[in-house]
Amino acid sequence: MTGTELLVLFDALQVKVTAAQAGQSLFGSDINDCTNFAIDAAEAGRNDLVIALLEPLSGLVPRSARVWQLLGLAWRDDQQGEKAAAAMAKAVAFAPEDRKIVLAHAQIQFETGRPSAQLFRTALRMDPGNLEAIRSAAAALAAEGQVSAGQGLLEKTLRTYPDWLEGHRSLVSMRTVSGEGAASARSYGDAVQAQPRNIALRLAWFRQASAAQDWELARAIIRDGEAILGAQQMFAVARLLIASESGEAGQNSALFASVADLNDPEIDLYNVRHSLRCGMTDRAEEICERHVRGPMASAFWPYLSLVWRLQGDSRAQWLDGDPSFHRVYDLDVSSDVLAELAVTLRNLHIVRAPFLEQSVRHGTQTDGHLFLRHEQPIQNIRAKIWDAVQSYVDGLPPFVEGHPFLGVPRGTIKCEGSWSVRLASSGFHVCHTHTKGWISSAFYVSLPELSSMGKPPAGWLALGLAPPELQLDLPASGLVEPKPGRLVLFPSTMWHSTVPFDQGERLTVAFDVQRPLG
Repeated sequence: MTGTELLVLFDALQVKVTAAQAGQSLFGSDINDCTNFAIDAAEAGRNDLVIALLEPLSGLVPRSARVWQLLGLAWRDDQQGEKAAAAMAKAVAFAPEDRKIVLAHAQIQFETGRPSAQLFRTALRMDPGNLEAIRSAAAALAAEGQVSAGQGLLEKTLRTYPDWLEGHRSLVSMRTVSGEGAASARSYGDAVQAQPRNIALRLAWFRQASAAQDWELARAIIRDGEAILGAQQMFAVARLLIASESGEAGQNSALFASVADLNDPEIDLYNVRHSLRCGMTDRAEEICERHVRGPMASAFWPYLSLVWRLQGDSRAQWLDGDPSFHRVYDLDVSSDVLAELAVTLRNLHIVRAPFLEQSVRHGTQTDGHLFLRHEQPIQNIRAKIWDAVQSYVDGLPPFVEGHPFLGVPRGTIKCEGSWSVRLASSGFHVCHTHTKGWISSAFYVSLPELSSMGKPPAGWLALGLAPPELQLDLPASGLVEPKPGRLVLFPSTMWHSTVPFDQGERLTVAFDVQRPLG
Protein backbone atom coordinates (compact mmCIF):
# COMPACT_ATOMS: atom_id res chain seq x y z
CA MET A 1 0.00 0.00 0.00
CA THR A 2 1.42 3.40 -1.01
CA GLY A 3 1.62 6.36 1.31
CA THR A 4 -1.22 8.07 -0.53
CA GLU A 5 -3.40 4.97 -0.31
CA LEU A 6 -2.73 4.78 3.43
CA LEU A 7 -3.83 8.36 3.94
CA VAL A 8 -6.99 7.92 1.85
CA LEU A 9 -7.96 4.82 3.82
CA PHE A 10 -7.10 6.51 7.12
CA ASP A 11 -9.41 9.43 6.31
CA ALA A 12 -12.26 7.07 5.43
CA LEU A 13 -11.86 5.01 8.61
CA GLN A 14 -11.49 8.09 10.78
CA VAL A 15 -14.83 9.36 9.47
CA LYS A 16 -16.47 6.11 10.62
CA VAL A 17 -14.86 6.28 14.07
CA THR A 18 -15.83 9.92 14.50
CA ALA A 19 -19.42 9.12 13.46
CA ALA A 20 -19.51 6.27 15.98
CA GLN A 21 -18.37 8.65 18.70
CA ALA A 22 -21.38 10.79 17.77
CA GLY A 23 -23.74 7.83 18.22
CA GLN A 24 -23.84 6.06 14.86
CA SER A 25 -23.40 2.29 14.67
CA LEU A 26 -19.93 0.73 14.42
CA PHE A 27 -19.99 -2.74 12.88
CA GLY A 28 -17.62 -5.63 13.44
CA SER A 29 -16.37 -5.27 9.88
CA ASP A 30 -15.50 -1.63 10.60
CA ILE A 31 -13.39 -2.68 13.59
CA ASN A 32 -11.64 -5.33 11.47
CA ASP A 33 -10.95 -2.72 8.80
CA CYS A 34 -9.39 -0.46 11.43
CA THR A 35 -7.15 -3.18 12.90
CA ASN A 36 -6.08 -4.38 9.43
CA PHE A 37 -5.23 -0.79 8.54
CA ALA A 38 -3.20 -0.48 11.75
CA ILE A 39 -1.10 -3.49 10.77
CA ASP A 40 -0.39 -2.03 7.31
CA ALA A 41 0.35 1.42 8.70
CA ALA A 42 2.73 0.03 11.34
CA GLU A 43 4.61 -1.91 8.67
CA ALA A 44 4.92 1.35 6.69
CA GLY A 45 6.35 3.13 9.72
CA ARG A 46 3.27 5.28 10.27
CA ASN A 47 2.57 4.64 13.93
CA ASP A 48 1.19 8.18 14.12
CA LEU A 49 -1.74 7.06 11.98
CA VAL A 50 -2.20 3.91 14.06
CA ILE A 51 -2.42 5.95 17.27
CA ALA A 52 -4.66 8.62 15.75
CA LEU A 53 -7.14 5.95 14.60
CA LEU A 54 -7.04 3.38 17.39
CA GLU A 55 -6.90 5.69 20.41
CA PRO A 56 -10.47 6.97 19.87
CA LEU A 57 -11.56 3.51 18.70
CA SER A 58 -10.40 1.99 22.00
CA GLY A 59 -12.97 4.09 23.80
CA LEU A 60 -15.71 2.64 21.59
CA VAL A 61 -14.63 -0.99 21.94
CA PRO A 62 -12.88 -0.99 25.35
CA ARG A 63 -12.85 -4.80 25.59
CA SER A 64 -11.15 -5.40 22.23
CA ALA A 65 -7.82 -7.09 22.99
CA ARG A 66 -6.79 -6.68 19.35
CA VAL A 67 -7.25 -2.92 19.41
CA TRP A 68 -5.36 -2.55 22.70
CA GLN A 69 -2.58 -4.83 21.42
CA LEU A 70 -2.02 -2.83 18.24
CA LEU A 71 -2.29 0.47 20.08
CA GLY A 72 0.21 -0.73 22.68
CA LEU A 73 2.69 -1.80 20.02
CA ALA A 74 2.32 1.55 18.26
CA TRP A 75 2.94 3.46 21.49
CA ARG A 76 5.92 1.21 22.18
CA ASP A 77 7.44 2.02 18.78
CA ASP A 78 6.68 5.68 19.43
CA GLN A 79 8.71 5.36 22.66
CA GLN A 80 5.75 6.15 24.91
CA GLY A 81 6.48 3.37 27.36
CA GLU A 82 3.84 4.15 29.99
CA LYS A 83 1.01 4.29 27.48
CA ALA A 84 2.30 1.10 25.84
CA ALA A 85 2.41 -0.72 29.18
CA ALA A 86 -1.12 0.36 30.11
CA ALA A 87 -2.54 -0.63 26.71
CA MET A 88 -0.88 -4.05 26.70
CA ALA A 89 -2.06 -4.73 30.25
CA LYS A 90 -5.62 -4.22 29.00
CA ALA A 91 -4.95 -6.43 25.97
CA VAL A 92 -3.73 -9.31 28.11
CA ALA A 93 -6.63 -8.89 30.54
CA PHE A 94 -9.08 -9.48 27.68
CA ALA A 95 -7.05 -12.18 25.90
CA PRO A 96 -4.98 -14.04 28.53
CA GLU A 97 -4.56 -17.08 26.25
CA ASP A 98 -3.19 -15.17 23.26
CA ARG A 99 0.52 -16.06 23.28
CA LYS A 100 1.59 -13.03 21.19
CA ILE A 101 -0.21 -10.63 23.52
CA VAL A 102 1.15 -12.39 26.62
CA LEU A 103 4.70 -12.16 25.29
CA ALA A 104 4.34 -8.51 24.23
CA HIS A 105 2.98 -7.68 27.66
CA ALA A 106 6.00 -9.29 29.32
CA GLN A 107 8.41 -7.53 26.97
CA ILE A 108 6.93 -4.08 27.53
CA GLN A 109 6.83 -4.60 31.31
CA PHE A 110 10.53 -5.51 31.12
CA GLU A 111 11.44 -2.55 28.91
CA THR A 112 9.73 -0.10 31.25
CA GLY A 113 11.64 -1.46 34.23
CA ARG A 114 8.89 -3.42 35.92
CA PRO A 115 9.07 -7.02 37.25
CA SER A 116 8.52 -9.33 34.31
CA ALA A 117 10.29 -12.65 34.95
CA GLN A 118 7.07 -14.36 36.01
CA LEU A 119 5.29 -12.95 32.96
CA PHE A 120 7.96 -14.46 30.71
CA ARG A 121 7.53 -17.81 32.44
CA THR A 122 3.86 -17.71 31.49
CA ALA A 123 4.74 -16.73 27.91
CA LEU A 124 7.23 -19.61 27.63
CA ARG A 125 4.72 -22.14 28.88
CA MET A 126 2.58 -21.10 25.92
CA ASP A 127 5.46 -20.98 23.41
CA PRO A 128 8.40 -22.98 24.87
CA GLY A 129 10.55 -22.93 21.73
CA ASN A 130 10.60 -19.17 21.24
CA LEU A 131 14.30 -18.33 21.43
CA GLU A 132 13.84 -14.56 21.57
CA ALA A 133 11.42 -15.00 24.45
CA ILE A 134 13.96 -17.19 26.24
CA ARG A 135 16.64 -14.53 25.77
CA SER A 136 14.35 -11.82 27.16
CA ALA A 137 13.30 -14.05 30.05
CA ALA A 138 16.95 -14.60 30.99
CA ALA A 139 17.57 -10.86 30.93
CA ALA A 140 14.48 -10.27 33.09
CA LEU A 141 15.71 -12.80 35.64
CA ALA A 142 19.11 -11.10 35.79
CA ALA A 143 17.49 -7.66 36.16
CA GLU A 144 15.55 -8.96 39.17
CA GLY A 145 18.69 -10.28 40.84
CA GLN A 146 18.33 -13.89 39.70
CA VAL A 147 21.51 -13.89 37.63
CA SER A 148 22.27 -17.59 38.10
CA ALA A 149 18.75 -18.50 37.00
CA GLY A 150 19.09 -16.32 33.91
CA GLN A 151 22.41 -17.88 33.00
CA GLY A 152 21.00 -21.33 33.66
CA LEU A 153 18.10 -20.74 31.29
CA LEU A 154 20.47 -19.73 28.50
CA GLU A 155 22.85 -22.61 29.23
CA LYS A 156 20.02 -25.14 29.12
CA THR A 157 18.74 -23.76 25.83
CA LEU A 158 22.21 -23.71 24.26
CA ARG A 159 22.61 -27.39 25.01
CA THR A 160 19.60 -27.98 22.75
CA TYR A 161 20.49 -25.26 20.23
CA PRO A 162 24.31 -24.98 20.29
CA ASP A 163 24.29 -22.88 17.10
CA TRP A 164 22.05 -20.18 18.64
CA LEU A 165 24.44 -17.24 18.20
CA GLU A 166 22.25 -14.63 19.92
CA GLY A 167 22.00 -16.93 22.91
CA HIS A 168 25.78 -17.19 23.13
CA ARG A 169 26.15 -13.42 22.92
CA SER A 170 23.62 -12.90 25.70
CA LEU A 171 25.21 -15.51 27.94
CA VAL A 172 28.70 -14.10 27.40
CA SER A 173 27.46 -10.59 28.23
CA MET A 174 25.73 -11.83 31.37
CA ARG A 175 28.85 -13.64 32.52
CA THR A 176 31.10 -10.71 31.63
CA VAL A 177 29.18 -8.14 33.67
CA SER A 178 29.13 -10.63 36.54
CA GLY A 179 32.92 -10.39 36.58
CA GLU A 180 33.84 -13.79 35.10
CA GLY A 181 36.48 -12.33 32.78
CA ALA A 182 38.11 -14.63 30.24
CA ALA A 183 35.87 -17.56 31.20
CA SER A 184 32.79 -15.68 30.01
CA ALA A 185 32.95 -17.09 26.47
CA ARG A 186 33.23 -20.77 27.38
CA SER A 187 29.80 -21.62 25.92
CA TYR A 188 31.27 -21.15 22.45
CA GLY A 189 33.88 -23.82 23.11
CA ASP A 190 31.23 -26.30 24.25
CA ALA A 191 29.12 -25.53 21.18
CA VAL A 192 32.04 -25.92 18.76
CA GLN A 193 32.79 -29.31 20.29
CA ALA A 194 29.17 -30.28 19.58
CA GLN A 195 29.27 -28.84 16.03
CA PRO A 196 32.96 -28.76 15.00
CA ARG A 197 32.21 -28.07 11.33
CA ASN A 198 29.94 -25.07 11.98
CA ILE A 199 31.96 -22.21 10.50
CA ALA A 200 29.50 -19.47 11.54
CA LEU A 201 29.70 -20.62 15.16
CA ARG A 202 33.48 -20.78 15.09
CA LEU A 203 33.76 -17.29 13.58
CA ALA A 204 31.36 -15.89 16.18
CA TRP A 205 33.66 -17.32 18.86
CA PHE A 206 36.63 -15.77 17.07
CA ARG A 207 34.94 -12.34 17.05
CA GLN A 208 34.24 -12.65 20.75
CA ALA A 209 37.88 -13.47 21.49
CA SER A 210 39.04 -10.61 19.28
CA ALA A 211 36.71 -8.15 21.02
CA ALA A 212 38.31 -9.21 24.31
CA GLN A 213 41.76 -8.87 22.67
CA ASP A 214 42.47 -12.44 23.68
CA TRP A 215 44.74 -12.99 20.69
CA GLU A 216 46.07 -16.34 21.90
CA LEU A 217 42.54 -17.76 22.03
CA ALA A 218 41.67 -16.16 18.68
CA ARG A 219 44.65 -17.86 17.04
CA ALA A 220 43.73 -21.19 18.63
CA ILE A 221 40.14 -20.95 17.33
CA ILE A 222 41.35 -20.41 13.77
CA ARG A 223 44.14 -22.98 14.03
CA ASP A 224 41.68 -25.62 15.22
CA GLY A 225 39.22 -24.64 12.49
CA GLU A 226 41.85 -25.07 9.79
CA ALA A 227 42.79 -28.49 11.17
CA ILE A 228 39.16 -29.68 10.91
CA LEU A 229 37.89 -27.79 7.85
CA GLY A 230 41.06 -27.14 5.90
CA ALA A 231 42.16 -23.84 4.38
CA GLN A 232 39.29 -21.35 4.14
CA GLN A 233 39.47 -17.78 2.91
CA MET A 234 37.65 -16.55 6.01
CA PHE A 235 40.28 -18.19 8.21
CA ALA A 236 43.02 -16.44 6.25
CA VAL A 237 41.20 -13.12 6.73
CA ALA A 238 40.87 -13.85 10.45
CA ARG A 239 44.63 -14.40 10.72
CA LEU A 240 45.20 -11.15 8.89
CA LEU A 241 42.93 -9.26 11.30
CA ILE A 242 44.72 -10.75 14.30
CA ALA A 243 48.06 -9.67 12.88
CA SER A 244 46.80 -6.15 12.28
CA GLU A 245 44.89 -5.46 15.49
CA SER A 246 47.30 -7.25 17.85
CA GLY A 247 50.29 -5.32 16.54
CA GLU A 248 51.94 -8.55 15.44
CA ALA A 249 52.40 -7.27 11.88
CA GLY A 250 53.94 -3.99 12.94
CA GLN A 251 54.23 -1.47 10.10
CA ASN A 252 53.69 -4.03 7.34
CA SER A 253 52.12 -1.85 4.66
CA ALA A 254 51.43 -4.85 2.38
CA LEU A 255 49.46 -6.78 5.01
CA PHE A 256 46.05 -6.37 3.33
CA ALA A 257 47.25 -6.75 -0.26
CA SER A 258 46.01 -10.33 -0.52
CA VAL A 259 42.39 -9.36 0.21
CA ALA A 260 42.24 -6.10 -1.73
CA ASP A 261 39.80 -7.56 -4.27
CA LEU A 262 37.21 -8.72 -1.73
CA ASN A 263 35.56 -5.29 -1.28
CA ASP A 264 34.25 -6.36 2.11
CA PRO A 265 33.37 -3.30 4.26
CA GLU A 266 34.37 -5.00 7.52
CA ILE A 267 37.77 -6.00 6.14
CA ASP A 268 38.20 -2.56 4.62
CA LEU A 269 37.56 -0.95 7.99
CA TYR A 270 40.44 -2.93 9.49
CA ASN A 271 42.50 -1.98 6.44
CA VAL A 272 41.83 1.70 7.17
CA ARG A 273 42.96 1.28 10.75
CA HIS A 274 46.12 -0.53 9.66
CA SER A 275 46.83 2.08 6.99
CA LEU A 276 46.59 4.86 9.54
CA ARG A 277 48.98 3.03 11.86
CA CYS A 278 51.40 2.68 8.96
CA GLY A 279 51.14 6.37 8.04
CA MET A 280 49.44 5.64 4.70
CA THR A 281 46.78 8.33 4.90
CA ASP A 282 46.19 8.37 1.13
CA ARG A 283 45.28 4.68 1.14
CA ALA A 284 43.08 5.15 4.22
CA GLU A 285 41.32 8.04 2.49
CA GLU A 286 40.72 6.06 -0.71
CA ILE A 287 39.16 3.16 1.20
CA CYS A 288 36.97 5.44 3.33
CA GLU A 289 35.66 7.34 0.32
CA ARG A 290 34.55 4.06 -1.25
CA HIS A 291 32.28 3.39 1.70
CA VAL A 292 30.95 6.73 2.98
CA ARG A 293 27.94 6.43 0.68
CA GLY A 294 27.32 2.77 1.53
CA PRO A 295 25.53 0.84 4.27
CA MET A 296 28.47 1.14 6.69
CA ALA A 297 29.05 4.85 6.06
CA SER A 298 28.73 5.79 9.74
CA ALA A 299 31.69 3.53 10.56
CA PHE A 300 33.97 5.09 7.93
CA TRP A 301 33.21 8.82 8.36
CA PRO A 302 35.04 9.05 11.73
CA TYR A 303 38.21 7.66 10.15
CA LEU A 304 37.89 10.01 7.20
CA SER A 305 37.77 12.85 9.72
CA LEU A 306 41.11 11.66 11.14
CA VAL A 307 42.60 11.39 7.65
CA TRP A 308 41.58 14.92 6.71
CA ARG A 309 42.88 16.33 9.99
CA LEU A 310 46.22 14.60 9.46
CA GLN A 311 46.39 16.01 5.94
CA GLY A 312 45.41 19.52 7.02
CA ASP A 313 42.44 19.27 4.67
CA SER A 314 39.70 21.87 5.15
CA ARG A 315 37.09 19.16 4.67
CA ALA A 316 37.75 18.18 8.29
CA GLN A 317 36.08 21.44 9.33
CA TRP A 318 33.30 20.82 6.78
CA LEU A 319 32.68 17.44 8.41
CA ASP A 320 32.92 18.23 12.13
CA GLY A 321 31.88 21.90 12.01
CA ASP A 322 33.72 25.20 12.09
CA PRO A 323 33.01 25.99 14.86
CA SER A 324 32.46 22.43 16.03
CA PHE A 325 28.93 21.06 15.90
CA HIS A 326 29.08 20.15 19.58
CA ARG A 327 26.94 22.26 21.92
CA VAL A 328 26.78 22.61 25.72
CA TYR A 329 23.52 23.18 27.61
CA ASP A 330 23.34 23.82 31.36
CA LEU A 331 19.83 22.64 32.12
CA ASP A 332 17.63 24.25 34.75
CA VAL A 333 17.75 21.30 37.16
CA SER A 334 18.01 21.70 40.91
CA SER A 335 20.54 19.87 43.05
CA ASP A 336 17.66 18.06 44.79
CA VAL A 337 16.33 16.76 41.45
CA LEU A 338 19.81 15.59 40.46
CA ALA A 339 20.28 13.89 43.83
CA GLU A 340 16.98 12.02 43.44
CA LEU A 341 17.94 10.99 39.91
CA ALA A 342 21.34 9.80 41.15
CA VAL A 343 19.71 7.51 43.72
CA THR A 344 17.45 6.04 41.03
CA LEU A 345 20.36 5.45 38.67
CA ARG A 346 22.61 3.88 41.30
CA ASN A 347 19.90 1.31 41.96
CA LEU A 348 20.16 0.28 38.30
CA HIS A 349 23.93 -0.24 38.38
CA ILE A 350 23.70 -3.80 39.64
CA VAL A 351 26.48 -5.40 37.56
CA ARG A 352 30.09 -5.81 38.59
CA ALA A 353 31.91 -5.13 35.32
CA PRO A 354 31.26 -3.29 32.03
CA PHE A 355 29.97 -4.98 28.90
CA LEU A 356 32.82 -6.14 26.69
CA GLU A 357 31.73 -4.23 23.59
CA GLN A 358 31.28 -0.91 25.40
CA SER A 359 33.71 1.96 25.97
CA VAL A 360 33.57 1.94 29.78
CA ARG A 361 36.72 1.26 31.80
CA HIS A 362 36.63 1.00 35.62
CA GLY A 363 32.90 1.40 35.81
CA THR A 364 29.53 -0.01 34.79
CA GLN A 365 26.82 0.74 32.26
CA THR A 366 23.12 0.00 32.57
CA ASP A 367 21.38 -2.37 30.20
CA GLY A 368 18.19 -1.65 28.26
CA HIS A 369 16.65 1.63 27.10
CA LEU A 370 16.90 3.93 30.11
CA PHE A 371 14.39 6.52 28.85
CA LEU A 372 11.67 3.87 28.50
CA ARG A 373 11.77 3.08 32.21
CA HIS A 374 8.83 4.11 34.38
CA GLU A 375 10.68 5.76 37.29
CA GLN A 376 9.56 9.37 37.59
CA PRO A 377 13.03 10.92 38.10
CA ILE A 378 14.11 9.37 34.80
CA GLN A 379 11.00 10.55 32.98
CA ASN A 380 11.37 14.06 34.40
CA ILE A 381 14.95 14.45 33.20
CA ARG A 382 14.09 12.88 29.86
CA ALA A 383 11.56 15.64 29.22
CA LYS A 384 14.07 18.39 30.00
CA ILE A 385 16.79 16.75 27.94
CA TRP A 386 14.49 16.24 24.97
CA ASP A 387 13.57 19.94 24.97
CA ALA A 388 17.28 20.74 24.70
CA VAL A 389 17.75 18.19 21.91
CA GLN A 390 14.92 19.77 19.93
CA SER A 391 16.52 23.19 20.43
CA TYR A 392 19.84 21.77 19.21
CA VAL A 393 18.27 20.29 16.08
CA ASP A 394 16.34 23.49 15.38
CA GLY A 395 19.58 25.48 15.59
CA LEU A 396 21.62 23.32 13.20
CA PRO A 397 22.88 24.80 9.94
CA PRO A 398 20.74 24.17 6.84
CA PHE A 399 20.64 20.88 4.96
CA VAL A 400 23.87 20.01 3.13
CA GLU A 401 23.65 17.33 0.44
CA GLY A 402 26.07 14.45 1.07
CA HIS A 403 26.97 15.54 4.61
CA PRO A 404 26.64 12.68 7.15
CA PHE A 405 25.32 15.02 9.86
CA LEU A 406 23.63 17.91 8.07
CA GLY A 407 22.47 15.95 5.02
CA VAL A 408 19.47 14.32 6.72
CA PRO A 409 15.81 15.38 6.81
CA ARG A 410 14.70 17.40 9.84
CA GLY A 411 11.51 16.13 11.38
CA THR A 412 10.37 14.13 14.38
CA ILE A 413 13.31 13.09 16.53
CA LYS A 414 13.39 9.73 18.30
CA CYS A 415 15.85 8.09 20.66
CA GLU A 416 18.00 5.25 19.34
CA GLY A 417 19.11 4.12 22.80
CA SER A 418 19.78 5.50 26.28
CA TRP A 419 21.77 4.34 29.30
CA SER A 420 23.62 5.44 32.43
CA VAL A 421 27.34 5.10 33.14
CA ARG A 422 28.87 5.04 36.59
CA LEU A 423 32.65 5.47 36.56
CA ALA A 424 34.70 4.77 39.66
CA SER A 425 38.21 5.91 40.58
CA SER A 426 40.56 5.94 37.57
CA GLY A 427 37.51 5.47 35.32
CA PHE A 428 37.26 6.65 31.74
CA HIS A 429 35.77 5.98 28.33
CA VAL A 430 38.04 4.85 25.52
CA CYS A 431 37.86 6.75 22.20
CA HIS A 432 34.83 5.62 20.24
CA THR A 433 31.93 6.70 18.04
CA HIS A 434 28.30 5.59 17.80
CA THR A 435 27.58 4.05 14.42
CA LYS A 436 23.82 3.67 15.03
CA GLY A 437 23.15 7.26 16.06
CA TRP A 438 22.85 10.71 14.50
CA ILE A 439 23.40 12.80 17.65
CA SER A 440 25.20 11.55 20.75
CA SER A 441 25.39 12.98 24.23
CA ALA A 442 26.60 13.19 27.79
CA PHE A 443 24.49 14.47 30.70
CA TYR A 444 26.25 14.84 34.05
CA VAL A 445 24.29 13.80 37.15
CA SER A 446 26.94 13.48 39.88
CA LEU A 447 30.67 14.20 39.91
CA PRO A 448 33.55 13.87 42.38
CA GLU A 449 34.70 16.94 44.28
CA LEU A 450 37.19 18.96 42.26
CA SER A 451 39.92 18.08 44.76
CA SER A 452 39.26 14.36 44.12
CA MET A 453 38.88 14.57 40.36
CA GLY A 454 42.49 15.49 39.72
CA LYS A 455 44.18 18.21 37.75
CA PRO A 456 42.08 19.43 34.79
CA PRO A 457 41.23 18.06 32.31
CA ALA A 458 40.84 14.94 34.49
CA GLY A 459 37.29 13.62 34.04
CA TRP A 460 36.55 15.97 31.13
CA LEU A 461 34.92 14.96 27.84
CA ALA A 462 37.45 14.88 25.00
CA LEU A 463 36.13 15.34 21.44
CA GLY A 464 38.07 14.44 18.32
CA LEU A 465 40.88 12.65 20.13
CA ALA A 466 42.20 9.80 17.96
CA PRO A 467 42.12 6.26 19.40
CA PRO A 468 45.55 5.71 20.98
CA GLU A 469 46.04 2.31 19.32
CA LEU A 470 46.20 4.09 15.94
CA GLN A 471 49.34 5.92 17.11
CA LEU A 472 48.34 9.23 15.52
CA ASP A 473 49.71 12.59 16.58
CA LEU A 474 46.36 14.36 16.82
CA PRO A 475 45.19 16.36 19.83
CA ALA A 476 41.59 16.63 20.95
CA SER A 477 39.59 19.11 18.90
CA GLY A 478 37.59 20.07 21.97
CA LEU A 479 37.49 19.54 25.73
CA VAL A 480 34.31 20.00 27.77
CA GLU A 481 34.33 20.43 31.53
CA PRO A 482 31.67 18.31 33.24
CA LYS A 483 29.23 19.98 35.63
CA PRO A 484 26.13 18.56 37.33
CA GLY A 485 23.13 19.35 35.13
CA ARG A 486 25.26 19.93 32.02
CA LEU A 487 24.24 18.33 28.73
CA VAL A 488 26.66 17.99 25.81
CA LEU A 489 25.40 17.14 22.33
CA PHE A 490 27.55 16.28 19.31
CA PRO A 491 27.45 14.29 16.05
CA SER A 492 27.57 10.53 16.56
CA THR A 493 30.40 10.31 14.01
CA MET A 494 32.63 12.46 16.24
CA TRP A 495 35.32 10.64 18.23
CA HIS A 496 34.81 11.10 21.96
CA SER A 497 36.31 9.79 25.17
CA THR A 498 36.74 10.68 28.83
CA VAL A 499 40.01 11.72 30.42
CA PRO A 500 40.71 9.43 33.42
CA PHE A 501 40.12 11.00 36.83
CA ASP A 502 41.61 10.19 40.23
CA GLN A 503 38.92 9.32 42.76
CA GLY A 504 35.20 9.33 43.34
CA GLU A 505 32.06 8.64 41.33
CA ARG A 506 31.19 10.11 37.93
CA LEU A 507 27.52 9.37 37.17
CA THR A 508 26.08 10.24 33.77
CA VAL A 509 23.16 9.65 31.45
CA ALA A 510 23.80 9.23 27.74
CA PHE A 511 21.71 8.57 24.66
CA ASP A 512 21.75 8.60 20.89
CA VAL A 513 19.21 10.31 18.66
CA GLN A 514 18.08 8.20 15.71
CA ARG A 515 19.31 9.17 12.29
CA PRO A 516 16.19 10.58 10.55
CA LEU A 517 15.15 8.61 7.49
CA GLY A 518 12.69 11.07 5.99
